[in-house]
Amino acid sequence: MQAGRVVPPTGVIARLTGFTAGAMAFLAVFALALSLASGRLADRWAAALADSATIRISAPPGQMETQTRAVLKILSETPGVASANALTKEAEKKLLTPWFGPGLPLGELPIPQLIDVQETGKGFDAEGLRQRLSAEAPGAVLDDHARWRRPLVRAAERLRLLGLISIALLTGATAAMITLAANAALAANAQVIRVLRLIGARDSYIARAFVRRFTLRALGGAVAGTGLGMLAIAVMPAAAPEGGFLTGLGFAGIGWLWPLLIPPLAAIVAFAATRFAAFRTLRGLS
Repeated sequence: MQAGRVVPPTGVIARLTGFTAGAMAFLAVFALALSLASGRLADRWAAALADSATIRISAPPGQMETQTRAVLKILSETPGVASANALTKEAEKKLLTPWFGPGLPLGELPIPQLIDVQETGKGFDAEGLRQRLSAEAPGAVLDDHARWRRPLVRAAERLRLLGLISIALLTGATAAMITLAANAALAANAQVIRVLRLIGARDSYIARAFVRRFTLRALGGAVAGTGLGMLAIAVMPAAAPEGGFLTGLGFAGIGWLWPLLIPPLAAIVAFAATRFAAFRTLRGLS
């Protein structure tokens, strides 16, 4: 394409376009990883606390065993309860060790009795169970984990939304930077464009030269930025067994294909931004 010669193939504008697209693509990979990881986190937290509940019994030592038997009897008669097991002192100590250390003297502390409750698929009537427990075992308190599950899931969903908003902002910033770069190239070649018009070149012909060149620059920069971003994600630590979040930031399975959409998206954004800038500038040169 002869009109392509009016677009400088090298220089500050060329480097700026490629660098901008690459940097934005690199950041977009991390924003996308954050969004997908937050979605997995929300599902994991919801599943970890679903279909389970805990009953805490706080009673004088002489009544603890009696109330524990009463609660277990109530649970065995409650529709929707799959199983109920009273935790042993060893199991309770294991639960508390991460918080208080291995030297916790359980025998000297008024540790409540905990009962692990597993629900069936249909679940049980939590309010009805609370009322029966208050009548037959006053020291028993039901915790269906809803107060823990909802805030955790809500926080993960907001992190996912933050990732999507970041991608939208990066797309807008890329469009703005490429528009500025295209305007600079058009202004620098204003005299050449006037000469082309004098010899019969149409605005659509001239604009295509700028659009093609800037689209290819943005595509090349985005490919490089996406590749570096995926490499950086790949070398990050894997998800920790204890449930750390930042160590689980990344892609899983088919999710690795999502970043491959970033370079085509960058090219589309560059195409639209350059086309808009070219025709607007060409109208101003009329």
